Amino acid sequence: MPPLRVLLVGLGHMGMAHGRAYDGLEGYEIAGLCARGVHKRTDLPEAWAALPRYADYYEALAAVKPDVVSINTWPDTHADFAVAAFEAGAHVFIEKPLAETAADAERVVAAARKHGRKLVVGYSMRHNPIWKRVVELAQGLGKPLVMRMNLNQQSIGPSWTWHKNLLSALSPIVDCGVHYVDAMCQMTLAKPVRVSGMGARLSDEIAPDQYNYGHLQVFFDDGSIGWYEAAWGPSISETAFMVKDIIGPKGSISVVPPSHKLGTPEGADWTFSSDIHTHGRMESVLVHHAALDADQKLVHGDEIIPVVDKPDHDAICRLEQIYLLDAIRNDGDLDEHMEAAVNSLKIVLAADLSIKEKRMVEL
Repeated sequence: MPPLRVLLVGLGHMGMAHGRAYDGLEGYEIAGLCARGVHKRTDLPEAWAALPRYADYYEALAAVKPDVVSINTWPDTHADFAVAAFEAGAHVFIEKPLAETAADAERVVAAARKHGRKLVVGYSMRHNPIWKRVVELAQGLGKPLVMRMNLNQQSIGPSWTWHKNLLSALSPIVDCGVHYVDAMCQMTLAKPVRVSGMGARLSDEIAPDQYNYGHLQVFFDDGSIGWYEAAWGPSISETAFMVKDIIGPKGSISVVPPSHKLGTPEGADWTFSSDIHTHGRMESVLVHHAALDADQKLVHGDEIIPVVDKPDHDAICRLEQIYLLDAIRNDGDLDEHMEAAVNSLKIVLAADLSIKEKRMVEL
């Protein structure tokens, strides 16, 4: 079976990571590169030297006629690029968030269904074996669940430049929050009913109506509650920058992240929150059992599950592309995947609205 021809759109952090995944998988071949500044790029892999390059997406789509379009651009292009790809007969991988608005997200999903094409959204946590285990363990804690999560990034240098560019389009709780509210929905298997949020602008370098610190709270119809915190900027604390803590009547599950270590970024033991490879790295999972005996003492001691398989960022990108390849080759049903992407986007957009309008939002 011939490999699927991929048009790689966007050559930033995520585009390059997914490009490496396509290169490493026999089922794909990159057939074209598309980015606004692609003709000036001198840092691309040597193996891509002969690939056609396009600055205009629609020109690239017409010329390459790809089997798969991989969209790794700013969110304001996602919906239109994806719909055009489906209309051209291509399957689509698209980085999160799926779109800027819920209506656009639903438009993309409708186009995928209309044209009978596959759509995979870059929800990397769904493909991380550690997170799959955490979700499974959380589902055994009873109801209701209390879910405490964050991903804060002390971004400086190139990371701060990248985050400022992102902040011109969306807030941290929208960009990163879709992952974590999606995980909350998987853990509870319940319906979110309302959302509240709070935010703060901690830098004069971003727009007056934008915030670079955000905190959202989600309420579910089974009584479960969850919060997610996200912040970007040079002033953000590295302390407890990656909390993943789930509590239920039967106990709790806590992800143990790498320890924060002082030093310099060049040091071998340096861990810093804006390093994208840090975000999926976990040392172990701590399982606490709440059962008590007649003397009010714990029946079971805490259990530490060491994380042996520690996929880095590139490895998880590879797993995402294997998932897409399998769905295309074997006509996999992606309805739940697509609906979950729309649902989680609606939740974080409601939190964003809550922050801007200073009110609770019913879902």
